[in-house]
Amino acid sequence: MNPTRILPDLQASLLCEDVRQEITGSFILVGILGYVRVPQLPIKAFKLCVFNRWTAGVGQFTETVRFTAPDSTTVLRQSNVRFALQDATQHAINVTLFTGVEFTQAGTYYVEVLVDDVMKIRYPVPIIVQPPPGQPAPPPASPPPAA
Repeated sequence: MNPTRILPDLQASLLCEDVRQEITGSFILVGILGYVRVPQLPIKAFKLCVFNRWTAGVGQFTETVRFTAPDSTTVLRQSNVRFALQDATQHAINVTLFTGVEFTQAGTYYVEVLVDDVMKIRYPVPIIVQPPPGQPAPPPASPPPAA
């Protein structure tokens, strides 16, 4: 019996600054990010890439990659891409490019990766405000006046 559809496994998902491909087909990941350190807020990220490698599946699928704000409900960016695996020994690599993502507050943002609406991974991306050496830290936000 040959299966016609097996949901694939997500073998790897990495947030990085850039993904390049050599003429041989091999990928080079530049600046793998576990967190993002910024000098001030708000700030826009020029480019963020999510590198995903799928394997051990059979069929046609839709990958969804979401980048969410610290409230875990606001989706800052989302990408959907279709891909296919003809055989469970094959793999598929998808690279999602998010440009101009604006960070308005410090905190933990999240990358979510789904296949056919099934969450495969959700990982944190802390945004840390740290001014360059020699510059004073911004003053903490003052609480709003009591009404």
